[in-house]
Amino acid sequence: MVAHVIDSLADLDVDRVVVVVGHGADQVIKTVTHYAPPGINIDFVEQRVQRGTGDATMVALTAFTKGHDDDDVVVLPGDTPLLRPASLVDLVATHRSREAGVTLLTADLSDPTGYGRIVRGNDGRVARVVEHIDASDEQREIHEVNTSIYCFQRNLLSPSLRRLGTQNAQGELYLTDVVEFLFDAGYTTHSMTVADSMEAAGVNDRAQLAVAEAELRDRINATWMRRGVTMWDPERTYVDASVHIEPDVVLLPGTMLRGTTSVGSGAEIGPNAILEDVAVGAKVTIGTVHVRHVTIGDGATIDSFSVVTPGTVIAGGARVVATGSLTQGI
Repeated sequence: MVAHVIDSLADLDVDRVVVVVGHGADQVIKTVTHYAPPGINIDFVEQRVQRGTGDATMVALTAFTKGHDDDDVVVLPGDTPLLRPASLVDLVATHRSREAGVTLLTADLSDPTGYGRIVRGNDGRVARVVEHIDASDEQREIHEVNTSIYCFQRNLLSPSLRRLGTQNAQGELYLTDVVEFLFDAGYTTHSMTVADSMEAAGVNDRAQLAVAEAELRDRINATWMRRGVTMWDPERTYVDASVHIEPDVVLLPGTMLRGTTSVGSGAEIGPNAILEDVAVGAKVTIGTVHVRHVTIGDGATIDSFSVVTPGTVIAGGARVVATGSLTQGI
């Protein structure tokens, strides 16, 4: 999930990415490092005691070198995998054009339950963000919510964080309080409303995870179909974000492409095929099988229900039948 959030930075000129880790830090670091986009510089810092978003931001800033106080800092939650790169580009551009102290990405939700509400001053600036648990009945009627995605002037963020207190219902250091500090000090506290509120959807339980996965699957499938891939039933076709597919590939219903799988032009796969970390050549035909860590040469065929041992290299034009298992290249 965090890897998807990092992917959203793809179109920004980012000097450094800092990921704050806590519980299960070793596993998070291992997974994020494995799935991170190539060439991106990621540092990990540990928040040993979870004292809120403000504290997490303070911990993150320790990874930044001094001497760049005029830089902008983009703050993202780790549970918004549907955020699009274009939205972050627009957020940063808006922030800089307004010379804002902070610019928040907000969303209008029909049911804002659980989200912090955007409270505006008489001049239209964002005056404060009130967390749902701390909000009055009147404030809970507000439908514009905070997505927890911000762009700050770094030279204003650091001293504001030092002013944070824990006078709230959760006894935590809220990053949102920085917005009120900057507003009271007369800085521009701007906002940009995201066009698609799904981009701001957080994942806090298995139900929300399923919704996010379905949306990501729809986006990924739509992208490949626009590039010339045929999917007989997109709702039953599963393609990981790390997969690469050439044009004129046909994916039959129930097909799942996982990991670092790549598929050459003109291949036909499925139905109900599962490929994990498989290199598929051009004009390959694969039936109902489950294969892992296999290389398949151009024009090869794997019949349904065949068994192929991981590590096998199948020569171009070869055929694998279901009467036995193939344990070495032919």
